[in-house]
Amino acid sequence: MITTNPDFVPMIVTICLTGMAAWVITTWLRVKNGYPLQGGWGQSVYPRANDETIERVKLLSQENAQLKAELGSIKDRLANVERIVTDGAHGLEREIEQLRGRTN
Repeated sequence: MITTNPDFVPMIVTICLTGMAAWVITTWLRVKNGYPLQGGWGQSVYPRANDETIERVKLLSQENAQLKAELGSIKDRLANVERIVTDGAHGLEREIEQLRGRTN
């Protein structure tokens, strides 16, 4: 018969509780940051793909495309402003005079 030393029992309980606490914290962090959770056989447990999730992804993709287009136009505007600021005064005057000459 195997007997255990009573000094080891608190240590074993502490190790088990620490492991369980670490597992709970890891799961909480995964859910909080949007990582998918998997069951014992690799199936997706959370988040489940449903119609609401699919629609949400579509809306976010549309918004992302709109923001990319807006960013592109802002980059173009910024390039024009940089050209005006860094261009010499003579070049800017010449362009203004050319525009005035076209309208008159």
